[in-house]
Amino acid sequence: MEKTAPKKSLVNVLGAVYVHSKTGDGGDLYLTRFAEQYQEHFQIENWHEKHWFDKHKVRLKGTSSVYRVQTKEVEGKSLDLVVKTCRVGEDVPIDTHTLQEFCDAEFNSPWEEFSLVFEMRDGLYGPKNMKVKTQRPMAIYMPPERMQLWQSGRSRAKINRIRAKHPGIDLDILKEYKLIYEWIRGKNLTELFEHIDINHEELVHHLKTLTHKAIIDMDKKGFLVADMKPEHIVLSEDDSERIAKVGQEHKIDPVKEQVELIYRLIDEGQYSVIDYELLLRTKEHEEDVKSTRRHSYLDDQRDRFKPTPLPPHLSYAEILGVPYIYGHAESTGGHLWVVGRNARLFDYFLPERWRKTPSLKLSETKEVFYTITKDNIRLVWKASRVGEMPAGGDEGNEENSKIIKYGINSPFEEFAVSHKLNRLGIPSVYIRAIYMTGVPKIEASSDRRKYDSHKDILDPEGNPILQESHNYITIRGYYNGPDHLVARQAEALYMPLDLSKAPYKGIVDEAQCQRLLEKTKQRLADAGYDGSLLKANDLLLAVDEDGNFMKDDNGGPVVILCNFEFIWKVGGPVFACECAGEAN
Repeated sequence: MEKTAPKKSLVNVLGAVYVHSKTGDGGDLYLTRFAEQYQEHFQIENWHEKHWFDKHKVRLKGTSSVYRVQTKEVEGKSLDLVVKTCRVGEDVPIDTHTLQEFCDAEFNSPWEEFSLVFEMRDGLYGPKNMKVKTQRPMAIYMPPERMQLWQSGRSRAKINRIRAKHPGIDLDILKEYKLIYEWIRGKNLTELFEHIDINHEELVHHLKTLTHKAIIDMDKKGFLVADMKPEHIVLSEDDSERIAKVGQEHKIDPVKEQVELIYRLIDEGQYSVIDYELLLRTKEHEEDVKSTRRHSYLDDQRDRFKPTPLPPHLSYAEILGVPYIYGHAESTGGHLWVVGRNARLFDYFLPERWRKTPSLKLSETKEVFYTITKDNIRLVWKASRVGEMPAGGDEGNEENSKIIKYGINSPFEEFAVSHKLNRLGIPSVYIRAIYMTGVPKIEASSDRRKYDSHKDILDPEGNPILQESHNYITIRGYYNGPDHLVARQAEALYMPLDLSKAPYKGIVDEAQCQRLLEKTKQRLADAGYDGSLLKANDLLLAVDEDGNFMKDDNGGPVVILCNFEFIWKVGGPVFACECAGEAN
């Protein structure tokens, strides 16, 4: 029977484009542009079949699981590959000096690592006449199995921290990732000096000096490796043979000439840097990238409802009147809906851009966190409570009785409410994205009504958007002013202030706080919404650096809604889409 070719699709993750396909063993394979012409070589049976891999693999020196392996011949050609297991989530085993200098060093995710390597290869930052040579990143392979914690070698404390910070997505990192690079024929600095007759003191001096030169070169191009070693610097096979040949010649001082040749080659940039799991941008380069991406982000958010060209791996979707760009979060197996029609916004909300950044919990009772993403974007994310019922089940309590009657809004309903209220002139925080985690949630839902009511609302792939077996996280903007004004500013216009805290700050008094709360509830009622369960901490004021609040047309404080779990449309979920001309 003729073998069916696997279905392929293009995906773009953090600026790198991959050809994605399912493998014969049920895993996932992502090929870069360097591997596209060798697609047959990367079929699992041609390099990772157990008997072949075990027979042909050669373990390379180092602390990680890295192997050199040759593929089977395809049309008379085989490839030499380096296959390494990604160590994201593990503790970084670096020496004390390095630990002091890079105390926050963490292993890159596979997508971050490849993205940084491509960026370093492109060499757009720093002197134009310099290039940092690297291995060619070929592919990322995700086996179908999920590891147990004890198998992963990953830190339980680190996973517990991720669990505390990111409910429902902690087990994503128990996936195994294989990063595949092209093997560079040649020798690293340590291997070169093994055959040069010098004493230990001289050896240490030369290795340190040459490594420092490579570090300086990388710094000029805006990059560094937190654990840079002589083993990470490789000279080509031809140059390695030249060095060895000089040592065999009958000269007065062949050792001196060998060493001088190595220095000359390093000075000329005739070397490659390998091992990128701790590759970082320098502080200056990182700030430059963040500034550029933040300004691009603000412009794109201002124009988020203006359609842009749609890459093949993304789709348009409209759910309850809200337009989205829909796609997969390849690093976790999750799904992502980004508000608007601007496809350029999608990458900003991939979980690897915000899930590991330091966060501040904003609520004592809810999983709500503030963070600054890797792109220097201020966001607030919250674990959705859809499917939950009030603790205790006291139906006599007004709050409980309404929740029991209507149910906690789904993330898509929350976004539809916020979107519509802004259209009606009732200020609400800007909704940005909805993330569905890639792994099943542990706890069962006690209220299935929302899942039933959403069962016929499908994503572009034909699956229900709301799945009881997964957790959902909503992402909103950290309110600092209207988007169209913020896009023009270098700094934030305002800072959000919880209305319940405003009296303690002297912004408003207690009586005014209550009046603002009741006025907001009445405005919602007039618009056909039940917001009777709102509390003062569900509302925000926007305050400038001098303590002055953003004013409405009547000179009073603008009150911004920031919680939509318990705002229900009276008479049913009617969410008309009128977003084509929306500016904010």
